[in-house]
Amino acid sequence: MIRVKHTDSDTDSEEFIFEAQSSTVETSRSDRLRDIYEEFIYKPGLVAIDDSRTLIGGVLLFGFILMALIGTRLYPAPTTNQVERGLKPFETMDAPLGSNPSGTDLLAQVIHATPDMLILVTAGAVFSTAVAVTTGTVAGYKGGQTDRIITTISDIAMSIPGLPLVMVLAVTIQPENPAVVGVLLTVNYWSALGRSIRSQVLTLREESYVEASRTMGVSTRRILTKDVIPNLMPYILVNFAFAARYCIFSAVGLYYLGVLPANLANWGLQLDSAYNDYSALVGSGQEYLVIVPMIPIALLSLSLVLLAQGLDRIFNPRVRTRMAGESESLQDEDDGAIQTGGI
Repeated sequence: MIRVKHTDSDTDSEEFIFEAQSSTVETSRSDRLRDIYEEFIYKPGLVAIDDSRTLIGGVLLFGFILMALIGTRLYPAPTTNQVERGLKPFETMDAPLGSNPSGTDLLAQVIHATPDMLILVTAGAVFSTAVAVTTGTVAGYKGGQTDRIITTISDIAMSIPGLPLVMVLAVTIQPENPAVVGVLLTVNYWSALGRSIRSQVLTLREESYVEASRTMGVSTRRILTKDVIPNLMPYILVNFAFAARYCIFSAVGLYYLGVLPANLANWGLQLDSAYNDYSALVGSGQEYLVIVPMIPIALLSLSLVLLAQGLDRIFNPRVRTRMAGESESLQDEDDGAIQTGGI
């Protein structure tokens, strides 16, 4: 409320006039909130519900998150002689997926390896995507000497074989934190994505709205964060999912080969133990020791692939506009039918 003090010269009396605060501020704020809701929640939600790939991928990933947060609290941790040795899958509910010759419950191993795997995958995907976005946008937008320096660094990173580099770093550092392992796995994965983002920024920086921001004296940081990067988010999110999938296969493979330290719970260690300790691949009748850890590896990878395909569709503006238009037309038809029925 705005209070205005008015003095009458004839009567020497004071009069207070109250004016309502302008409603345009509230209206504009509500409009902005509604636009944010429609743009980032409503329209993506419509596309996600309509796309079975997004639903399946989201449900699978949510299941792994629940397993990491709740399953590890409810299900006992794996130990030696935990249950009867050499149990087959579904032979008893004490070990639903069976046990290895040491008497360790395989389901317990899978569940309690999930948190470290999710941390590892998330750290690797976040690191590689963040570095790629930073280097790609800065190099593409700034150009000149900055572009040449960043591009040279990216070319050097791309030229170094990833597997030998990770092996050398792992032996040297001996990481004990799953987040550090994830960063090591993607230490040069970012370079290819950074080059791709750079090429797209070279096109975006010539757009009229970017030129207008530059003419108005807007800072480079604000132009990148407000005008350039939001237009790259569909591509960035899809590649984030693929980077996470790369981390899964790399981690499992290197743990299986014994390159990474064995002090972290990991499905790759289960594969390594099944092959080297119990000879599960030479007709011993213990093939389930290999199959059980392969199931979460395949499902988590599948969830990320499906989400990557779904995100590509969710952030497609044509699909979102079409889905939102169809939803609004159906809602209008329903409202008209209700009104007609009432009459």
